[in-house]
Amino acid sequence: MGASAMILGNDRRILVIEYLQKREGRADLREVVEYIAEKEGNTERKHRKSIYVSLMQTHIPKMQREGIISYEHGTLRLIRIPPDVSLYMEVVSKNDISWSTFYIGTSLIFIAAGIFLNNVPLVIASIIYTLIALIQHQKVKKVF
Repeated sequence: MGASAMILGNDRRILVIEYLQKREGRADLREVVEYIAEKEGNTERKHRKSIYVSLMQTHIPKMQREGIISYEHGTLRLIRIPPDVSLYMEVVSKNDISWSTFYIGTSLIFIAAGIFLNNVPLVIASIIYTLIALIQHQKVKKVF
């Protein structure tokens, strides 16, 4: 696993980079914690504290070692964006559909076609792809 995959293989690190990109590369740690809490759907004090601790003990040091961010006096700065960052982020405009939603819709069309054509292998393969797309959709929806 390469350095980018290690850094971007965690939802919270992806959210840190995403937030810093939105804030022109600079933000207070407190703002980043709030952003992650909102994205994770839990803004309770205990959860925000858990996010803060995980950022301070694990994520920020790892991202600093890789030269992605710097952290001084409560402020995070984005130094560089890891290569292939777009592979790990599903960024969708407000009125667009996500790739996972597109794949769900496409798979459902193939299920219908398989049933209409009485093609069992097509139906089975389409159901599998639909399930994979649903799992990805729930993961992306939960985090982002």
